[in-house]
Amino acid sequence: MKYDVVIVGSGPGGYVAAIRASQLGLKTAVVERESLGGICLNWGCIPTKSLLKSAQVLEYLQHAESYGIVIEGKAKADFKKVVERSRSVADGMSNGIQFLFKKNKIEVIKGTGKLKSKGVVAVTGEDGKVTDVEASHIILATGARSRELPNLKQDGKKIIGYRQAMTLDKLPESMVVVGSGAIGSEFANFYTTMGTKVTLVEFLPNVVPVEDEEVSKQLERSFKKMGMTVMTNSTVEKVDTSGAKCKVTIKTKKGEETVEADIVLSAVGIAPNIENIGLEELGIVVEKGKVKVDDYYRTNVAGIYAIGDIVAGPALAHVASAEGIACVEKIAGHHPNPVDYGNIPGCTYTSPEVASVGMTEKAAKEAGYSIKVGKFPFTASGKASAAGAKDGFVKLIFDEKYGELLGAHMIGANVTEMIAELVLARKLETTGEEIIKAVHPHPTMSEAVMEAAAAAYGE
Repeated sequence: MKYDVVIVGSGPGGYVAAIRASQLGLKTAVVERESLGGICLNWGCIPTKSLLKSAQVLEYLQHAESYGIVIEGKAKADFKKVVERSRSVADGMSNGIQFLFKKNKIEVIKGTGKLKSKGVVAVTGEDGKVTDVEASHIILATGARSRELPNLKQDGKKIIGYRQAMTLDKLPESMVVVGSGAIGSEFANFYTTMGTKVTLVEFLPNVVPVEDEEVSKQLERSFKKMGMTVMTNSTVEKVDTSGAKCKVTIKTKKGEETVEADIVLSAVGIAPNIENIGLEELGIVVEKGKVKVDDYYRTNVAGIYAIGDIVAGPALAHVASAEGIACVEKIAGHHPNPVDYGNIPGCTYTSPEVASVGMTEKAAKEAGYSIKVGKFPFTASGKASAAGAKDGFVKLIFDEKYGELLGAHMIGANVTEMIAELVLARKLETTGEEIIKAVHPHPTMSEAVMEAAAAAYGE
């Protein structure tokens, strides 16, 4: 079995790289041990958005009267059907990848891949049979898994990770979510809306700690308004699972307190899948738990590349896809620009949503910039008022000297759909004045972008 390119892993890094490689005329195969699409399509981005959509629909129905709609009886969720819908959406997307692979003549080799030697991947099938697959170029795209803390060992029943959180048999009455990054915040939001009593525990001073501080504070207010308990500057010291409920010992600034919950969800980040893939055998350099690569994802061993969650950079699906494309275009002899890691958007699909790109206000000041900051609250937006979604704002940060857009930070309804405008603006080196003069449609949520830019310039 000989190919131009073999990719180990079919997540949003691997499958996008495979399709692009095939488009460029390279004979391509993908090694996958589970379902096509990887964690993102099957256990991450896509099924969680399905769960959150169900939660949003429930929220609408529960507040229908505020829109002038009267529903007889109380709207309630059929938790089992909500989960089934999520799985169905994920399966549909995975099937779509199969179709794209057939269309692009990409071969799928089922099994677990491991580097055997330079140019050879040994694939172990479910039957234990090992097949050697040869390729001029091998791309490692093995992704990541839920990270486990020593004092928070996952048993899959009482202490769970994100995979179990998507497929629980019944809705828990109470839950402690440990970690308020995108994964933790989204699940905390989903389960609170479904009716679970949720306690969200965050080690750092703010929820969604990578975001601008004002955004974090707004999201915390929104969470508390939903009925969620939010504990920042707090750590889970231990969990006693011996009884019917988990007894969670939480250390806060005021001292220790114990919270009882049916389930503890550990959402403290991810761990790259770099074990048992042959790195040591071939002497591939690993730094700080990630495979070391250059601007085009070449490792120190010629013909072997790595992309996605196993290399340095944001562990995001769209980043892995961009890396995969740059990698195979370079292999094919093209001249792609390296991925610009300073212009990567981040999105959290809570209610309200969070989206950002570029520097926070604090980071811009620390970098020595003199800045102009403009904010526009959705309370002043006609579209947001009409939609009944007035929580949040758009905040833009400009370099005072040249008008460069340094950062954009949004919290509100549908802001994950709005952030791309600012990513493109930064890509094209658009100034604040140009954003102000670009006519935005009325009434829309996106007007807030123009208004925030105008506010920064005193207009």
